[in-house]
This record gives sequence, structure tokens and C-alpha cells, in this order.
Amino acid sequence: MSNPAPGRLAIVIPARYASTRLPGKPLADILGKPMVQHVYERALQVPNAHAVLVATDDTRVADAVHAFGGRCLMTSPDHPSGTDRLAEVMAQVDADVYINLQGDEPLVRPHDIALLADGMWADPAVQVGTLCHPIDAREAANPNTVKVVLATNGDALYFSRSPIPYPRDGGDVAEYLKHVGVYAYRRDVLAAYAGLPQPMLERAEKLEQLRLLAAGMRIRAFKVEPTGPGVDTPECLERVRALMAGHEPEQQPTLADIKLVITDVDGVLTDGGIYYDASGECLKRFHVRDGLGMRLLEENGVRVAVLSGRDSPTLRKRVADLGLTLCAFGVKDKAAACQELMAQAGATAAQTACIGDDSIDLPAFAVCGMSFAVADAPIYVKASATGVLATRGGEGAFRELADSILLAQGKSQVFGTAEGYSANAARMVQ
Repeated sequence: MSNPAPGRLAIVIPARYASTRLPGKPLADILGKPMVQHVYERALQVPNAHAVLVATDDTRVADAVHAFGGRCLMTSPDHPSGTDRLAEVMAQVDADVYINLQGDEPLVRPHDIALLADGMWADPAVQVGTLCHPIDAREAANPNTVKVVLATNGDALYFSRSPIPYPRDGGDVAEYLKHVGVYAYRRDVLAAYAGLPQPMLERAEKLEQLRLLAAGMRIRAFKVEPTGPGVDTPECLERVRALMAGHEPEQQPTLADIKLVITDVDGVLTDGGIYYDASGECLKRFHVRDGLGMRLLEENGVRVAVLSGRDSPTLRKRVADLGLTLCAFGVKDKAAACQELMAQAGATAAQTACIGDDSIDLPAFAVCGMSFAVADAPIYVKASATGVLATRGGEGAFRELADSILLAQGKSQVFGTAEGYSANAARMVQ
């Protein structure tokens, strides 16, 4: 039995109904229960919690919580972040420490949450607590995985979607920690949060915890064993259902597996604009970094294929200048074209990634093992992709993916060091 805590602990489970990638996510059925109920029941197992409740902005979620006997508070639908929602709860629930436990984490371990709470009681100088665990370089390359680097005492130095620390000389010297999005806040931090300015770091990375770091607050990260997956997409939901039913789901492809990258042109390699000169010739603006990224992949064992619904001398000239031999122009059936390109490259679907920007690319997404949407793609295209890039089409989006693939495959030196690049320089074009 745990010793009594020196203060009051409240565990708050934010649960928004209107998820972009998986609408109605808190109510998704897992083994006959809504997902939020699994999270709630695990939170009840945390010792010395004075209050466990769900905070939502939708009556459908509230009705489901009340149906299984849980406590629920209605909050404003206008909160820009989960932390702001937690601050509203604070006005109605008295506690010294508030733990924000996401409603899409049905595999959360109660003892991890207890460790977080104990860490907050152990050091009153720590203003915010969170969790992290080790990951390999392949997962660190994924921009959807948030990484953290720590000081010797466990305080967070920085959080980023980029791999941190960056292995300048390549190799396996760097060790990576994945940030687990569970937070413990002291009451005064929550009271001050809404008044903190949104810094450049938060706007750039889209990570709200950077607001706290920029304000000089201490965030202590406690290390735990690797956690189970959260639920963000329909694919994640199926994986969690399988795990909770005792079945090991099929292993999903990673960037380390990729042998072929198929890219759209308009809106990915270009900004999507179509320009005509006085003679009626179609002009397009390509980004030189994308061209270099294509050659770096090709020279390091990853084939690149260009797939376009259009055909023009301009496009063919660009592909020829890059020395690419896998291409398909004027394509109406992108799924069939992707499968033909895979056959030509000798790559399986699980070894193929594609990159697109609009609805016409969705059939390609469906047949490739991994798919990526550029930053300015429509929401519904992003929702169908394996990952969303931080770069807009025509501004180096392909290069972002190329670098991530090379990093995942242990070849970051070819773009990150002079020596590595020099080994490929004779064959490089932009």
C-alpha cells in the first residue's frame, strides 16, 4: 500500500469528440467498452488520487461517461489546447497537482501515472512533470514522434519533432527519448498558463509544452518502459483492439524498410501553380533541394519514381535532368501505376512510400505501405496519410522525407557531413 500523498491529486481526462482523424474517438468501442472508459478505469487504479474525472465539450461523451458511472465535467469547446481545458477544470476541482491523462491512451499503465505523481511530491521545485522512454533511431526520424532531451537531473532541455540530439557524425552514438504526452501540473502553473505568451518555438513545432519551457518553467521527465500505442487514426484503433484482445497485430512498415519512394509532381515537387509563357509553353517551379534529395536516395539504395496525372515536355525534362528512370506521366489510375512502378523497382508495398497533396493521390496512398501528405494538403488528405510533413509542397517537402529515410536507415552522414556528401558528390544534381 502506498503512503498517503502530501497533497491532493486530481486526474483529468480530456476527451474531445471532434477528432480530425477519427471523429467520435473517445466513444470508439474496444472490447465492448468506449475507449474513454478504459482510460478512466485505469486512472482509478492510481493510488492516492482524490479525484478522477473526464473533461469534455460534447454531451455524447458526457452521456457515455455517466452511463458507466464515471464523473464528467462539461468544458468550453473553444479551448486551443488540453492545458487550457485543464485550467477550466481547476476552477471546479480543488487539488494541489493535476494530471492530464489523454482520453486516447487506453493502454496507459497505472503505475506509470503513480510514478509521475510520486515524482511531483518528491521535489516541490518541479513545476511540471511528464514521462518519456527510449526509442531507436528509426522512430526518432518520425516527425509525428515528439522527442525530448534531458539534463542530468531529469529536467527537460527541449522537445522537438526533429531527431534530438542530432548525430552529426552519423553512427549510433545518439540516444533518443520519446515524449509520452502525460503531464502533471502544480496548481499555480495552471493558473498562470492562459496568460503566458505563445513563443516562436511553440508556433514552429506545434508543441504546447514549449510555452512552459520558454517561460522558464521546470519540466521534469520521468523515464518509464516503452508504452503501448495511443489511438490517433483508424489504423491505430485496430492495433490497440488487437493488443487488448491479446493478439499481436501485423508489424507496420517503417522508414527503415523503404526501398522505393513514389512522388506526385504538382503540389509536391512544385507549388501547384501552372504558368504559361507567351508561346503557350507550360512552366513549373521546382525546388533544388528536392532534386538533391532524390539523387541522395538513388545513390544510397532507395529508388525514386515520379508519378503524375499530367504530361509535358517541362516535366519530362526535369525528370531526365535528375537521371530518374522510373516514371509515369498522364496517369489516370494512380493505384495501378504505383503497383507497376513497384514491380519495376522490385519493391513490395511494405517497402514503398508515396507522397501526395490532394484527393487524386488517395488511391496511391491506399496501395503503398507508407504515405505522406505535404504540410499544405487538405485536412482529409492528411487524415488518410501515414504521416504529415512539416514542409509545404514546392518548398522542399520531398527533401524532408528523403532526409528522414536516410536518417532511419543509418545514412544521415550523406547529407549531414562533408565527408559523406563528398562520396556522392560526383553524381549529384539539383
